[in-house]
Amino acid sequence: MNKEFTKGLVKDNPIFVQLLGLCPALGVSGLVVNALGMGAGVIFVMLGANIFVSLLKNFIPQKVRIPSYIVIIASFVTIVQMVMEAFAPELYNNLGVFVPLIVVNCAILGRAEAFASRNTLKDSVLDALGMGIGFTLGLTLIALVREILGAGTITLFAMGGFDGVIRIPILHLAPVRIFSLASGALLAIGLLLALFNWKSSAKRG
Repeated sequence: MNKEFTKGLVKDNPIFVQLLGLCPALGVSGLVVNALGMGAGVIFVMLGANIFVSLLKNFIPQKVRIPSYIVIIASFVTIVQMVMEAFAPELYNNLGVFVPLIVVNCAILGRAEAFASRNTLKDSVLDALGMGIGFTLGLTLIALVREILGAGTITLFAMGGFDGVIRIPILHLAPVRIFSLASGALLAIGLLLALFNWKSSAKRG
């Protein structure tokens, strides 16, 4: 499998390795359904941004490249907002301000600046997909830990579509309420980072 795609899944995971995009990781990871929705939005925006930056890299003046990248990203975020509000209003309301904040997500702007502006269209597409999926996996893993331990459930999209969710009971023990709070996001990320670092150290050893 192409290394430009696979690197974002684990080796250079945006959340657990590069520590980018932690704002939504802290803000929307209380429920698995929110993490999946935010992840889908980030994948779409990152893919669109990488494609356009790669195609236009030779036409954008060096002095205005960052503002230009932000305008490109903001355009795709606007599309995500409009589609989400129209077809998944419940999810849109749950994510709140974190949807427009995708514009300033360091993971997206970082890939546009560090990769798409210097590589071919094909590699930029693979990079965006890998990094976007890696971000979604990381965000969903945090949400799984928080929701299962904090509420004993997993909340997913209903089979009828994105507008509606179903809550599946998983853990029948007393929930650890701290994981449902904002501080629980920091605790979950800290525990998962420790686990990832321990596994990485074991492999190097």
